[in-house]
Amino acid sequence: MHEMQRNIWLAAIGIIVVLVLLNNTAYYFLTKKTLEDSFDEELLNAANRLQISLEQSREGSEQFQNQIGRELRAASIAIQYALDPDVEKVTSEQLIELRDKLGLSHITLLKKLPDDIILYKSSNPSQVNKSTKTWKPWYEVFNQLFDIKNASVEWLGQSLPNFWSGPFEVSSTNVDQINKWGYYYDGATNYMIDPYVNYERQEQYEIATGVHRMIENSVQTSDSLKEIAFINPETFPDGKETINPEGNVQGHKVQEPIFYGSYTIKSAKDTELVREAYFSKKTVTHRENINGQEIYKMYIPTFVNENGINITDRDGQPMNSYVLMLTSDYHVIQEKLDSQFLNLGIIIIIVTGFSLLIAVVAMRYYRQSRDKVVRVTQETYVDEINQMFQSIRAQRHDFLNHVQTIHSLAELNKSQELVAYTKELTGDIRLMNDIINIGNPAIAALVRSKISQAEIHKIQFSCSFTGLNMQEMGIRTLDVNRMLGNLIDNAFDEVMKYAEDRRHVTLVGKQTSDSLEFTVTNTCENAAEAVAMPIFEAGYSTKQQDHQGLGLSIVKSIAKQYKGDVYVTAEPAGKLTFIVKMPL
Repeated sequence: MHEMQRNIWLAAIGIIVVLVLLNNTAYYFLTKKTLEDSFDEELLNAANRLQISLEQSREGSEQFQNQIGRELRAASIAIQYALDPDVEKVTSEQLIELRDKLGLSHITLLKKLPDDIILYKSSNPSQVNKSTKTWKPWYEVFNQLFDIKNASVEWLGQSLPNFWSGPFEVSSTNVDQINKWGYYYDGATNYMIDPYVNYERQEQYEIATGVHRMIENSVQTSDSLKEIAFINPETFPDGKETINPEGNVQGHKVQEPIFYGSYTIKSAKDTELVREAYFSKKTVTHRENINGQEIYKMYIPTFVNENGINITDRDGQPMNSYVLMLTSDYHVIQEKLDSQFLNLGIIIIIVTGFSLLIAVVAMRYYRQSRDKVVRVTQETYVDEINQMFQSIRAQRHDFLNHVQTIHSLAELNKSQELVAYTKELTGDIRLMNDIINIGNPAIAALVRSKISQAEIHKIQFSCSFTGLNMQEMGIRTLDVNRMLGNLIDNAFDEVMKYAEDRRHVTLVGKQTSDSLEFTVTNTCENAAEAVAMPIFEAGYSTKQQDHQGLGLSIVKSIAKQYKGDVYVTAEPAGKLTFIVKMPL
């Protein structure tokens, strides 16, 4: 028995350990996922800051470009007043003098021919007599201006009265130059005035206030961020190059694949993942070993306002979206995660140990409580059985007295007294024999104690048992006694409401090969009403406040435990019967 209990105890501890380990393992991976999500969230927050800074820088840069455009228009009007309205009377020396006075890179005059618009005269000799027919969308703008119309093309640029200026772009006549051109024509001359400046002023502005400094600061202040790139997804990774009329390869600033930031840590999957983020409009992540470093990349699609940004697709159409690529050192990330995982592991070990300690204490307390209950129950049974044996010994001790009393009554011819005395004597002996024959000492002891209780309270308590067998019952005696004790106590409480001659309680128990059944019948004036009440519900009671209403509820729960049932019926002549039936 002790070996079985020990094995059960060890099995319970094993189950608890397994459950704690499973719980901690699940908690570990959940926390790991949370930490990685937190890092992704940190990168996304950095991306949001970069996007906001880019938008602010772009708007500032656009305003600065617009200011340059307005200056070019003002310079164009000044040039118009300074030159003859006939292009044939304008000299290169005049253009060079005006260029230097106005602080321009160069001044070019455009002449409209029947089938072309050419660079007719210029302070830059390399531009003279160059055709613009292949310049898109510039050629379309030139024709609109020569028609005294405001320029309106679906492209980047600044349109003012009789004036248009495009963004900074690579020069077609000198691919090493990036310029911003202005074009002015109001019909007062037979030529279009084209002053332009190089990228130096705009570049200085962007270096001083633009996104470049912000990117540099972001990388320097981050432990893991190594590179930031603002990508044109339509031209990434090679951009777009064309062959100009001079036969030189010409790139386009507005079609550069990386328009801000740097792109030196390259992956073979970058192009695929950039396009995936761009077309799906969802953030994409990628982890890869590049040049011996564990690299983590995040590709974030970004959308700007309706004015767009100074980049175009391969067809020259303005774009209002791009992809922000953040490149991080995953080794640094892993170190942070490992540090947090170590702390988590220590917490898990402490929690596990504490949980096991609580489990051991709880199991020990449960075992001690169970042993105490068993011990108290056994002591009660022993006391009641001793009382029963004491009654038997008392009957035997008094046997000679009974015989002498019978003999004396017979000698005195007291026949009526003799009959009454023997009837009382045989009834007491028969009751005791019935108790002895119950077949289960614990149940017999319980019945004997209830008989004594009934005698004290003047209750007529009768019992009848058939076939009870402790070994073949299949139900714990403790549970049987709990049910019988609660039913008998409930019956005693009820009959105590009535006069002594009406205090009747009957207990009948029988056991067959397939069932065990007990019935308890007691006097009850309102039997029909009692049957209709929820008497088996926990907490329900018709008695005084010191009763908790648990007795009949306990009986029902025990019966259900053994797949049995308990129910109540109203008998004729004011009787109430409780029936407990359980399969064996």
